[in-house]
Amino acid sequence: MDEQIISPEEVLQIMLKRDRFSEWLGLQVTEFGKGYCKLQYRITEDMMNGFNSIHGGVLFAAADSAFAFACNSYGHLTVALDASVHFTKPVTTGELLQVEAVEVFLGNKIGIYDVRTTNEKSELVALFKGTAYRTSTEIS
Repeated sequence: MDEQIISPEEVLQIMLKRDRFSEWLGLQVTEFGKGYCKLQYRITEDMMNGFNSIHGGVLFAAADSAFAFACNSYGHLTVALDASVHFTKPVTTGELLQVEAVEVFLGNKIGIYDVRTTNEKSELVALFKGTAYRTSTEIS
């Protein structure tokens, strides 16, 4: 499975074409490569909870998308086995968030990813950890 079937850029284009949820969130991929994804998005009023802070599900979803892009970058369908998130700072409407997914371990079938969400001041907003399982199914 070490052989790259299609390029990371081709994988990203296939995923973005099919990923209506990431499009709905307004996620914009700014950097991408094997085991890596950086994206950004601006917080809208629709993302706020009842206390006028970002809903945790939005932070989780954006980090999960970056995780998915990073772990699928090798050209094999990869699925999440486990994910957790820690919220560290509130976010309000209008803020631009950066989400960076970095592969910290890649075995034959299992990958572990660290996904950090930061605000415009480079302050940590959320820390997401994900474990992925790489299948033998090629992305096409």
